[in-house]
Amino acid sequence: MIRREEVFKIGRLNKPYGVKGELSFAFTNDVFCRADCDYLVLLLDGIFVPFFIEDCRFHSGNTALVKFEGIDSAEKARQFTNTDVYFPVKYMSEEEQISSWDFFVDFAVKDIRHGDLGRIVRVDDSTMNVLFVIERDGIEILLPAHEEFIRALDKKTRTLTVEVPDGLLS
Repeated sequence: MIRREEVFKIGRLNKPYGVKGELSFAFTNDVFCRADCDYLVLLLDGIFVPFFIEDCRFHSGNTALVKFEGIDSAEKARQFTNTDVYFPVKYMSEEEQISSWDFFVDFAVKDIRHGDLGRIVRVDDSTMNVLFVIERDGIEILLPAHEEFIRALDKKTRTLTVEVPDGLLS
């Protein structure tokens, strides 16, 4: 069974492309084309499932067309629309692991002055200012994802220690 800490989110599958089972894949990290790994991991109903890549080609700057083994029609491919795509951390170099803010999803966040802030549940990059979406006790906290706020990183315990500027967490 693949665990959350063994994978790193690199994008999302969009709608099928053509009739042979290809899917449009919007990626935030192109590690899948540089690393020696022949599969991607999809999050299906809360379970991480590996899918072997039959063919992959770039479509634009941050979009690829991917064909998985066993998916040979637009109907089968349609089942995977809007599915998050992950890459196994074990195939990534140290530098590549932290090349995207998505690396920090599921990290606990502790502030130097305020203590435990919660856990990063997702990264909001829909605007120019990338935000960590932190959840604690059912409440969402939005924290700008800036290197200048990060004071320590513990990959083993998946903990991010930050120093949030005064007034940002009121």
